[in-house]
Amino acid sequence: MLEHYFQCPYCLAEISMLIDPSVSKQQYIEDCEVCCNPIELKIEIEEGEILLFDANSIEQ
Repeated sequence: MLEHYFQCPYCLAEISMLIDPSVSKQQYIEDCEVCCNPIELKIEIEEGEILLFDANSIEQ
């Protein structure tokens, strides 16, 4: 597992998450552990390295 830190697009809190490097392309929604708003995550991994990590707010 890879640990990655990023900033919540809503409350700007720093969040840590574990990413499974065995899946090369990932896209899913996860709630912020601080403000509970949904964050759309897009992740691309190649050879155990994170190539792309996007954390975007979902317009509600």
